Amino acid sequence: MITAAQMRAARALAGIDQKTLAERAGVSLPTIQRMEASDGVVRGVVDTLMKVIQALDEAGVELIGENQTSERGGRGVRLKPVVPPDPKAEPA
Repeated sequence: MITAAQMRAARALAGIDQKTLAERAGVSLPTIQRMEASDGVVRGVVDTLMKVIQALDEAGVELIGENQTSERGGRGVRLKPVVPPDPKAEPA
């Protein structure tokens, strides 16, 4: 679905605060705050999650899932996978 970090980043890209996202999604501000404060994947009522995702989409943000490509093109951001350092490598 969507991670808390993805949700915060999407909101930042759209240039909206938590209150505005809550209003656009038709959910309460504490719901948005709880979603963004969670660890990892946001958990909650599916209908509520879909409302938030729809509001972000309408704000011009495309959420890209793990190993998905962007079909619309354009600019965006994606986290690189975390690669642990090679313990055999010499220090720089």
